[in-house]
Parts: sequence; structure tokens; C-alpha cells
Amino acid sequence: MIKFTATMEERDIIAKIAERAERVLLREYKDRFTTMMDLEVVHSNSPLRLADFLAADDFNFIHDIVGIRRHLNRETGNLEDCFLPRFTA
Repeated sequence: MIKFTATMEERDIIAKIAERAERVLLREYKDRFTTMMDLEVVHSNSPLRLADFLAADDFNFIHDIVGIRRHLNRETGNLEDCFLPRFTA
């Protein structure tokens, strides 16, 4: 069962990360809601340093956004294929 445990403050940062992903990656990340859900479930399972993630340079930011989208199992909420976001706490 997938659990969402982010606080309101964390959700605000997650929303900003998703907005940035939409700007930086254009077409692939127009669905901001899906990006927000992906980030929140990853953060719930293995906490992310959200403020650092938001402030990251584009290279590291894109690595984590694309990696999460590509390796997240949306049925279990787990990251697969040994992917580990750079901004894991």
C-alpha cells in the first residue's frame, strides 16, 4: 500500500519542484500532478532533501526527476533498478 506522509511544508516544496520540472523538461513533464505524486511517494518511502533538490543545478535536478519517473513502481511506491536519487536524505 502506498502511503503519503509529507507535511504541508514539504508539499509546498514538492509543488515547486514539480513546477520547475515542467519548465526545465517541457513536454515530458506537463502533468504536474503526476510529478508531485511521484515525488511525494518517493519522499514518504526514502526521505528526500527537498530544499536541496529544489535548489540543485539543472544537471542534478534533471537526473533525479527523470530517474524517479523512470524507476518508480507506481503499484508499490518503490524505486527499482537500484536507482537512488542524489537528493536522498
